[in-house]
Amino acid sequence: MTKQRQAGVSPQARGREMARLGRHLWQQLGSVKKAAVELMNQHPDICSLQAHRYACGLSQDQAAVRYNEVTGHQTSLGGTTLNAWEAWARGRGGAGSPPTFSSLLILATAYGQGPLGVAEERISPGDLVAEAYERLAPEDQLSLKSFAAATLPSARPETAEAATPGSLPLSQSSASQLLAAGGNIIGGDFSLDVPTVENGNPAIRVFSLPNPQPGQLLNLTWTSFGFGVERLIRQIKNLGRRLDADACFGINEAGLVMATLLASAQFGRCPIGYLKCIKNRDDIALDEASSYPALRESPTIVLCDFEVKHANVVGFITNQLRHRYPGAEIYFAVFGAMTKDPRLEVADFDDLTGAGIMRAADFAAVFIAATMSPPGIEPPLELR
Repeated sequence: MTKQRQAGVSPQARGREMARLGRHLWQQLGSVKKAAVELMNQHPDICSLQAHRYACGLSQDQAAVRYNEVTGHQTSLGGTTLNAWEAWARGRGGAGSPPTFSSLLILATAYGQGPLGVAEERISPGDLVAEAYERLAPEDQLSLKSFAAATLPSARPETAEAATPGSLPLSQSSASQLLAAGGNIIGGDFSLDVPTVENGNPAIRVFSLPNPQPGQLLNLTWTSFGFGVERLIRQIKNLGRRLDADACFGINEAGLVMATLLASAQFGRCPIGYLKCIKNRDDIALDEASSYPALRESPTIVLCDFEVKHANVVGFITNQLRHRYPGAEIYFAVFGAMTKDPRLEVADFDDLTGAGIMRAADFAAVFIAATMSPPGIEPPLELR
């Protein structure tokens, strides 16, 4: 469909088309959750709350009827309320209003019934507001965490044995993190103020990565790695304004994987750059294998790195990018940031080992998925 035709499509017509596509995906995949994820992959502008409704093939009015049926008609919800919740979840200009925890519970049950209204698929209420979780009221965030933790299966013996004295008990951690972590322990989830754009949202949600074997590198699983990338995407969506990147650059192979995922999931498959570092004892250089896409003047660049420790790699890289792309506005997305002391849930950005390095680089904004302890973390498959 051309841009001209897309521009002429009414919201109602597009909603019907998305509901048709969602139901088709449900028929293919046999799951509302899987259909919703695929729908969001194909249409990044659709929020999770909408995607689950579309996966059931429902209009807002039909979803409201389903909602009232779940409550035994003790409620009289209308389609306008669904519209307000979804407008809020999309996070555009402060429109709409957030659903309450109880409403999310009812919606999760309603959408778990599938297009035919007879299924019993378990959908987490937290999944419905995945990208907007940080904008919920604190009481509803706590309720979602407590509900998810209460429904977790018992920890496997090997997971329990790996817990460290300083880490949170599994029952106190965010359930979504625990489920995503696979073989790694995911510690506390906390808020951290970071450098950001003018009038932007400085508060990001960061999770900690406790190391059950102090003094050794923590090897990440693919699920932990993917969970961190998803956290970066949430932070980018909650920047306070829309971030449109002209290119994503990855530092070394692990950063390149991150850049590829962000470019595909968040930035409409924008061009991808590759920065292969050669680190000697006293200096850093860029290998000739590095790749630089052609960009417009004064481009917006998202720079991705796997971890920030003591070495000023990002400072060197940023200078190189600004020399090659004059006037570039550079945003920095890093998976793991090392802390100065063993406590991973830091209270201040300057408690991070690389805080001074990141400030000196003068990034437009900084996004951090997790905090880590020395000597650091190792990406899956030992990517470099």
